[in-house]
Amino acid sequence: MLAFLLRRLLQAVVVMVAVAFIAFLLFQYVGDPVVFLLGQDARPEQIRQLRADLGLDQPFFVQFAHFLANAVRGEFGLSLRQGAKVSRLIGERLPATVELAVVAAVLAVAIGIPMGVYSALRRGTFLSQLFMMVSLLGVSLPTFLIGILLILVFAVTLGWFPSFGRGETVQLGWWSTGLLGRDGWMHIVLPAVTLAVFQLTLIMRLVRAEMLEVLRTDYIKFARARGLSDRAIHFGHALKNTLVPVMTITGLQLGGLIAFAIITETVFQWPGMGLLFIQAVTFADIPVMAAYLCLIALIFVVINLIVDLLYVAVDPRLRLSGAKGH
Repeated sequence: MLAFLLRRLLQAVVVMVAVAFIAFLLFQYVGDPVVFLLGQDARPEQIRQLRADLGLDQPFFVQFAHFLANAVRGEFGLSLRQGAKVSRLIGERLPATVELAVVAAVLAVAIGIPMGVYSALRRGTFLSQLFMMVSLLGVSLPTFLIGILLILVFAVTLGWFPSFGRGETVQLGWWSTGLLGRDGWMHIVLPAVTLAVFQLTLIMRLVRAEMLEVLRTDYIKFARARGLSDRAIHFGHALKNTLVPVMTITGLQLGGLIAFAIITETVFQWPGMGLLFIQAVTFADIPVMAAYLCLIALIFVVINLIVDLLYVAVDPRLRLSGAKGH
């Protein structure tokens, strides 16, 4: 296990350095932030002076080395748009994005797994066919359209939920949360459902396919021959053996929820990291964009490591193969 962790940590370092390099390289071509800061009418000497002050007149690898050294310490420089520390800006927006992603992930798992199990065990029923039709719509419709439709129905027409913002928040140290009050929950419902729809349908279809595959295996037939009840077979044997691929998808999708919440945050004006990233792209704010992508890469690396460790806990065969390998 120690050797496994060390290999994963080494891979994580390589991935993080590669992501930082690619991000920093690509963002050199999104526009000149100095022009955004000074405007088109700035004099050449003003442009040269500001580029020197920001360190943008140095060679690419020198800029990247400075960025990498600061990133290791959790510092990503100053935002070219707001003039504040990037780490502070991301720290202020991170709680909103994490809460939105976690609520969406809980909804997707809590609804998607039961729907998938039911669709596999009750094939051909009206409710099972309805679930499959809904899942097809959830996969097909773009996220922004789902958000707009939810706003139209539940915010504009019915007036049940707010259509934008995060609502009232409570400060717990450096972390701000809106989940301790009714107003915060009312504001998070529509964006969380919007973000969860695609993940929910994906998990449902995956669970259904895996359940159908497992139910055809020999050990399920032997379990029936031993006289085990359908409940024990379906939930004690079949469902448990579908958890490994489901954990893989769910873990990666949680990272995806955080990374790709940009559209949802834009539609609902949710004050998270996605909205900050969109604003940074508009202004060619290279430090914010690079820091955002590095943070997303770190989230994916950590989630992948956790999922790999959960494999060993769920599937005893992996523990046995590891022991034989040693």
